[in-house]
Amino acid sequence: TESKLPFAHHHSPMHNMLDIINTIKPTALIGVSGQPQSFSQPVLEAMARINERPIIFSLSNPTSMSECTAEQAYSWTDCRCIFASGSPFEPVTVNGKTFVPGQGNNAYIFPGVGLGVVVSRSYVVPDTLFLTAAETLSNMVTDEGISSGQVFPPLASIRDVSKNIALAVARQAESDGLMGSVMPDNLDQRIDDYIYKAVYTDYT
Repeated sequence: TESKLPFAHHHSPMHNMLDIINTIKPTALIGVSGQPQSFSQPVLEAMARINERPIIFSLSNPTSMSECTAEQAYSWTDCRCIFASGSPFEPVTVNGKTFVPGQGNNAYIFPGVGLGVVVSRSYVVPDTLFLTAAETLSNMVTDEGISSGQVFPPLASIRDVSKNIALAVARQAESDGLMGSVMPDNLDQRIDDYIYKAVYTDYT
């Protein structure tokens, strides 16, 4: 499609990942095919050679199918990579610096998008709502988190993340003219009312 043309390359057929990297010089590797250890040391070293901050997303899971581990990614790129994984990895210390790998999971996005759509009663869900969700998520990573290599906020904060995304998505739906109802005066409270709370109601 036309949208993919800026990313297309003219080259002879290639099958070796290292040859592909050296020829095309990508800025990111995204692993989603369940080929364990396919991001080998030569591959990651090549990525570090051609990029100041190579993006390494080892998203296959479970851990046994991961393209590389967090420790391998940081060690083989001189601790310069931007890393995320599909499976959780514990914090890693390399060359005296501790990194907290981010887990790239759609659980960060779909609860907030769904809640924002429900509250706004948007009749369609265009790309603008997902882009708004992604931007909101990225803004929730603190400077401290970024310095430790985090790409996403901690999963422990998922309720706050989902609420903020829902707020942003509902407001974007209003801005795009997609709302199927009038925006409530207190959108924050309306979203709070919709959020499930795993506690028994006290009727006494």
